[in-house]
Amino acid sequence: MLKAKILFVGPCESGKTVLANFLTESSDITEYNPTQGVRILEFENPNVASNKGTGCEFELWDCGGDAKFESCWPALMKDAHGVVIVFNADIPSHLKEIEMWYSCFVQQQFLQDSQCLLIAHHKPGSGGDAGSLSLCKETGIWSTHILLCVCESTS
Repeated sequence: MLKAKILFVGPCESGKTVLANFLTESSDITEYNPTQGVRILEFENPNVASNKGTGCEFELWDCGGDAKFESCWPALMKDAHGVVIVFNADIPSHLKEIEMWYSCFVQQQFLQDSQCLLIAHHKPGSGGDAGSLSLCKETGIWSTHILLCVCESTS
């Protein structure tokens, strides 16, 4: 069975935990509680086919966005197969931070752009999605190989 370690990284309060919980069908979050260090969620998907057979065991590493955990990043990055950078496009500081997250977790780890997913996560009522794509292009890390996903949580 194929195994994949995927990191969820990005600024504080960007929605990494909400998305990780959704993907793993974990509990909903009712109030903001910053992730301390990292949370590892595991799940299987039997519908993934590879040369190692059918199915995939995923480890989603929900990484805290606080800079105080930066000394832990090298350990988190070890053996990662992919990186999901989550940000809130409505928060100007998040747009400025995307390039740093990309540099640390993708470029410095020699991952390919195809191993990176950039997600603009919107909280309900935080504004429309218009302009998110152009904002991402302005960050300088835009590539046709990086998929931008704009989503809105339900909580």
